[in-house]
Amino acid sequence: MNEPSNQSDMAAPALGTANERFKQSFSSWFWGSITAATALHFAVIAFWPQMEAPDVSLNVDEMEVVPPPPDVDIPPPPEAIRRPATPVISETSIDEDLTIETTTFETWTSEELPPPPEEAETTDLSQAPQFVVHTVRPRLLNDPEVKRTLEREYPALLKDAGIGGTTEVHLFINEEGLVKNQLIKVTSGHAGLDAAALKVVTVAKFSPAMNRDKAVAVWVSMDITFEAN
Repeated sequence: MNEPSNQSDMAAPALGTANERFKQSFSSWFWGSITAATALHFAVIAFWPQMEAPDVSLNVDEMEVVPPPPDVDIPPPPEAIRRPATPVISETSIDEDLTIETTTFETWTSEELPPPPEEAETTDLSQAPQFVVHTVRPRLLNDPEVKRTLEREYPALLKDAGIGGTTEVHLFINEEGLVKNQLIKVTSGHAGLDAAALKVVTVAKFSPAMNRDKAVAVWVSMDITFEAN
């Protein structure tokens, strides 16, 4: 029973000796680590590529000196507006005997009256295009007949030559819707086509223009187009 105690007593000095050896070697390990770290830093600094900061300086262009504007003579202020003159009541003597003659139907005469205005001459509405008040425009009633007449009146020489055009015609339409006068408003550029257009519109029949509930004679415009095939 005495043997275990003897073994523990023998192990205690050995453990104490290892601890003392570690304490004694600490100083060499510490300074060795410091030396290695210092050498590593010097190696990194010596062999590491040098780093340069980018140029962040500002380039400021020289400002152009603008000469000051020339001196301007300021005109003097305008004169003050004069106040209006104060009205003064004048002393005027009025003749108290001044009277106006009384006029009655018995004493009034028409001998000095101006002559009556002359009656205006009635103008013929159908002679020249002019505006007439109307609420409903005329409407073409026989479009197929107008087209057949257009084909018939188309000058053969111009048609065979491939010459066409549009003539705008002024039409005077009476209260019954009949064409009573026709004038060239815009020429087609060919006298033959203009003459044919005036013949075509003579067969046109319209519904009369209305001014509310009353039929009226009016001027209208109509395009006559000749197209060569």
